[in-house]
Amino acid sequence: MNNKAKKKKDEVYYMRFDPFTRFLHLLIIISFLSLAITGMIIKFSGIGMFQTLSKMLGGYEVTGFVHRFAAFITFAYFAMHIGYLLFKKFKQNRPAKNLFVGERTLMFRKVDIIEFGQTIKWFLGIGPRPNYGRWTYWEKFDYFAVFWGVAIIGGSGLMLWFPEFFTGLGIPGKFINVATIIHSDEALLATGFIFTIHFYNTHFRPDKFPMDTVIFTGKMPMEELKNERPREYKLYMNSPYKDNYTTSKPPVWFERAARIFGFCALISGIMIVIMIIYSMTFLYQ
Repeated sequence: MNNKAKKKKDEVYYMRFDPFTRFLHLLIIISFLSLAITGMIIKFSGIGMFQTLSKMLGGYEVTGFVHRFAAFITFAYFAMHIGYLLFKKFKQNRPAKNLFVGERTLMFRKVDIIEFGQTIKWFLGIGPRPNYGRWTYWEKFDYFAVFWGVAIIGGSGLMLWFPEFFTGLGIPGKFINVATIIHSDEALLATGFIFTIHFYNTHFRPDKFPMDTVIFTGKMPMEELKNERPREYKLYMNSPYKDNYTTSKPPVWFERAARIFGFCALISGIMIVIMIIYSMTFLYQ
């Protein structure tokens, strides 16, 4: 083994995501792809290519079942995430305010607005790269998009799934029609956003192309952390629990498997976007 290969093998890594967080993200990918594919099949049921996809899945009855099962997974991972936050709070005896303030919070802060402006300048070549911390403003936006999606898309989907229950609560039947529009259009917006903006941030950014595997492996090189997220690196260096976040390079087979899975998700998303654009063009000719 030459010195360069040995150095790379012995490189120190930072544990950015724990196993449970990575598991939840895996559930998000599986459920979202399933919801996007089956949802678009139902929404564009008059388009030939989506009719063919439905037949490949076993018909619209099977498509509907897969869609509802993926919705169940969505509600499940959302509940698991909330439970995980509460578990960490009580187990580690963290003050509740830590969820809303500080460097590690996922809540938007003044620094996110500043970094947004700095990022624009950086893109235009008129400023340095911002000193990002644990979470960037676009990661926070992605995070709260899930809350929005579960509330709006999930809530309207439940009304369509159990219309008798909701109308039995006194909700006028016309709101079921409103729920149909909200569910369909918001789902289309979410699908377009994830398969364009989110994919760009995780796959197509020049410093990440062709893929950032940290959400799958949980690990990133320490030098990468230092260069990309200086504020988080500073927290790490000053932490009394530094050893808990220091790890080694992930196994080659695991990183390779993560890339294969990630590319499959990427290709699926791009194909869905292409089919949506075609279908929208066809419908509004």
